Amino acid sequence: MTWQERLNSTRRVHLAEWPTPLEPLPRLSAELSCQIFIKRDDQPGPGMGGNKTRKLEYLLADAQRRGQRKVVTFGGLQSNHARLTAAACARLGMETHLFYFDPRPARLVGNLLLNRLFGAHLHFIPLGGGGGMSLEATIRLVRLIAWALVGEHYFIPVGGHNWLGGLGYVRAAQEIDQGTRALGLEKACLVTAAGSGGTLAGLMAGLALCNSPVRPLGIDVGKLWKGFPTSIAALASEICAQLNADYRFSAADVPLIERQYVGQQYGTPSPAGQAALLKLARHEGILLDPVYTAKAFGGMLDLIQRKVIGQDEAVIFLHTGGQAALFAFERQAYG
Repeated sequence: MTWQERLNSTRRVHLAEWPTPLEPLPRLSAELSCQIFIKRDDQPGPGMGGNKTRKLEYLLADAQRRGQRKVVTFGGLQSNHARLTAAACARLGMETHLFYFDPRPARLVGNLLLNRLFGAHLHFIPLGGGGGMSLEATIRLVRLIAWALVGEHYFIPVGGHNWLGGLGYVRAAQEIDQGTRALGLEKACLVTAAGSGGTLAGLMAGLALCNSPVRPLGIDVGKLWKGFPTSIAALASEICAQLNADYRFSAADVPLIERQYVGQQYGTPSPAGQAALLKLARHEGILLDPVYTAKAFGGMLDLIQRKVIGQDEAVIFLHTGGQAALFAFERQAYG
């Protein structure tokens, strides 16, 4: 099979309509003297939508194929992936267990409130913050804990971080490549938030397979993982191998800006991110979230203003969703 045939033959469930819109941001573009577009991956899917819908179409199809009725995943307290997993499983009649490695909050707000509405089982195990373990080691640890507490189930890594989930962003890369060509954009920089890195890995693989002139750029929003670029490179390579394509990526190939735009820590809004959230809301009427997309959008604005990107290329921001998290930070000053 060619890689396209392999991709098209891989089973997925239907959770959303594709493609998502690729929209111009005219007021912001005029202010910054740069062509800026936004890919609306915040819109598709159940439960307020978001980019993880693309991954869950493949992952939950695999769970169904294996006859599993329980699904386990994990993430931060305002994980959009966890919320979308709970919503998609509710639609498909599957039982969801969500693991968090923080104390149970006094109030369930934002995504946590929605998870309860979707009927998910929430497990709070306060093991402390990340940063000292690799992503792969963390996934192995959580898998063991989940088997001990839940029993037999279908396990989805944080953010859908495996080759099967990554196929969702190979397909997205095709959409983005086709969309930029339709707009007559000869060069473009595609900016995305990088939390667990699976979206960036899928885009790296997909854009390489498409031989696209679009170049991806990930902005770290968590400073969570030891050896993060190595993890992303390994996943991008595995995605290509599973599609019968001979591409190999090293850590040096990963277009990731680490730590610079995270702020204090993962899960805590940053001043630059909040400023970016207000700018997009008041210029274009589009909402970001304070944990992921606002930090990445703030980083993108800084890179444009410093002329690191956007001088001789269009800039596309991949909006991955997460607006429900706004309501978890009601005491945060939004201006």
